[in-house]
Parts: sequence; structure tokens; C-alpha cells
Amino acid sequence: MNTGDRARPTAAATDRSRLRRPTGRRDAGLPEQGRHTEDGPTAPPGSPARAPWSARAGALHPGAWWIWALGLGTAASRTTNPLLLALLIGVAGYVVATHRSEAPWARSYAAFVKLAAAVLLIRLVFAVLLGSPIPGTHVIVTLPELPLPHWAQGIRIGGRVTAEGVVFALYDGLKLATLLVCVGAANALANPARLLKSLPGALYEAGVAVVVALTFAPHLIADAQRLRAGRRLRGRPDRGLRGLLHVGLPVLEGALERSVALAAAMDARGYGRTAQVPPAVRRTTGALTLGGLLGVCAGTYGLLTAEGCTYGLPVLLAGLAAALGGLWLGGRRSLRTRYRPDAWGARAWLVAGSGVAVAALMILAASGDPAALRPGVVPLVAPALPLGPAAAVLLGLFPAFVAPTPQRTPAPEEPS
Repeated sequence: MNTGDRARPTAAATDRSRLRRPTGRRDAGLPEQGRHTEDGPTAPPGSPARAPWSARAGALHPGAWWIWALGLGTAASRTTNPLLLALLIGVAGYVVATHRSEAPWARSYAAFVKLAAAVLLIRLVFAVLLGSPIPGTHVIVTLPELPLPHWAQGIRIGGRVTAEGVVFALYDGLKLATLLVCVGAANALANPARLLKSLPGALYEAGVAVVVALTFAPHLIADAQRLRAGRRLRGRPDRGLRGLLHVGLPVLEGALERSVALAAAMDARGYGRTAQVPPAVRRTTGALTLGGLLGVCAGTYGLLTAEGCTYGLPVLLAGLAAALGGLWLGGRRSLRTRYRPDAWGARAWLVAGSGVAVAALMILAASGDPAALRPGVVPLVAPALPLGPAAAVLLGLFPAFVAPTPQRTPAPEEPS
């Protein structure tokens, strides 16, 4: 190889130099990557239209993802129609597939989907073995019934299994599975560390505990997958009781080391240290928080009962205002600052608003036409898809077009 060949940059070196360029730089000389904007690099010219790429400065607020997912979950709680529930699962899955990052906590969506399938299966098994309160005439199978004492009247083990009871259990289990899928979508899309930064100062300690709990399971899953892959490469068994023992102990050891390192890092950063506030402020904070929570409970009870509709909403709003005031005063005891806090921009409003719109429209549809959202099983008929609620569910796809898409690391090119 001569000197000229050594001096000539290769294609791989050129690609690496482009990847090392800062994301916030505006560079007109990279037409294949597009021009960088305040929300991150845009799509290349001539490429199909898609959501803007996500950079640190233009990433979506994690609270917007949670509001969107809770809106879908609220809509799922208002219906047992399997077609609408399947549509909600499809909407949540599509948004997760297009906007999930490569972080370890983003891989927890598959675990939530498996948990939802397990819950649905357990609900069906209980309906078959323990019976169903729904009377039915279409008998599928008759199981041997176990006699129970007289004090266990109303409970049976075995007996007739009817199609109406199984379908009712399927509808009920599918609703709970949809709720788990919506929560899994929020866990896969919202960065827990950034969500912690957005909490009020009074909830900082509780938020740390919740975030650590949410991020602990994905790290365990990643460690278990890595150890199982290593045992397979060495020709050792990775399944069964023996494989579980050889994989479980290193996973627990790594979790313990990670916990010790986390505790040391939190202590070094001054976690748990509080500021000195006057006693009057502490008493006012406790009174506002406790009174606000009592007001929220009383207002919610008034809204749920027919007699308290007149005072329910004012008491609820007053309780929320008092609780928020107590949280604001309680945040003065927290000695912490926020470095580059996440801004709640227009895209966050659109994403959160789409989830709220789905929940509100589904609640209105449930009050206007409850038979369409809760199909009966006696007599056993096929459920119909109501067009109005289905169009409301499709509003949940709005984040797929307005939310920034996270950048993914390109796969290395194989040498020719």
C-alpha cells in the first residue's frame, strides 16, 4: 500500500466522522442526512414523510406519554367490546413500534405484553375451573365437580362450562390485558430518569423509589439474556432448573452490585439532605396537603353519588388546589436544582391531548350508547364495531405523526 492510499479517507472513516459531529450544528453540506433544526435532524430530502427525529433538545416530555397512555387505559376501562379493545392494543403497539428507543427500559414492552397474555389465560382458566356467574345454555364440556361443604355455597369447582361464561371471561380478561398493554406502552416510551426530573420537589423521594423500581426489572431481563447467550456460546445448558440456578445467581449478584453503586452515587450527590424551613411553613404544608387529600376524597365521593352532585365538583377542585399548594410549599425543603429541565412544548400538548380526547369521547359514547360498548353474552351474539368509538380510538395514533422519532444507531456495514 502506498502513501496516497494511506492518506485517502475510506467510506467507513467518513461515516464515522459524520456521526461524531454535534447534533445541534446546522450543516448544509450533508444533504443525505438533512438539515439540523431545533428539534433534531430532519428527514433527508426526497424521503417519505415521517415524524421528526428526536434530539435531546427536542425530545418529547415524558409526562405527555403517560397522559396519552392513561387516556387509552381510561378508554379501555369503559368498554368490554373485544373489537374496540383489540383496536386500542393495536394503536398502542403501533406507536411503541415507531417511537421506542434502544434504551434498556424501552425493552419492557414485550414483558408487559406477555404479562397481559398470561392474565387473559388465567382469567379463562378460572372461568373454566371455578365457573361463571353468567347463566348459559350452550354447554361446551362438563367437568367432574368437586363437592364442597355447605358454608361454601355459591362456589363450585368443575361442573358445566358454557360458551356464554367463557365469552364473558374473555371480554373481562381482555379489558384488563389492554390496561396492562397501555401501562407497558408508557413504560417503553417515557424516560423514567427524565420523568423524575419533572416531579415536584415534595415528591422527589417517592419518585426516586418508583423510578428505581421501574428500571430494575428491565436491567434484570437484560442481564439474564446476556448470561443465557454466553452459556449458549460456551455449549452449556441455559434452560431448566440447572440453567436457572447458574443464571439466577449472577443476575442477583449484579443487581446487588448495582444497588450498592446506586446508593453510593446518590449519597455523593447529596440525596436525602433537606433545607431548614420555619416551623410555620411545615405546619402549613401538612395542613394543606392533608386537607387537600381529604377534599379530593370527599369531592370524588360526591361525584360518584347522586346526592352529592351539587357539592362534589367544588369540593374536588378546592381539594386539588390545596393539595397542589401543599406540594409547592413542601418542595422548599428539597435541596436540588434542575439542569436543562424538559420543556412542555406544542408536541407534548398534542400527544397528551390525543389521549385525553380518546378517553373523553369514549366516556361520552359509554353514556350515550352503553350497549355498543358492552355487548351482551346472553343471548350469545357476535359483537359489532361501533364506528363512532372506533374513530375516537384512532385518535390515539396522533403521536405517531407528531412526536419526535428517537435516533437509532445505524448497523455497522459488512466489509465487501
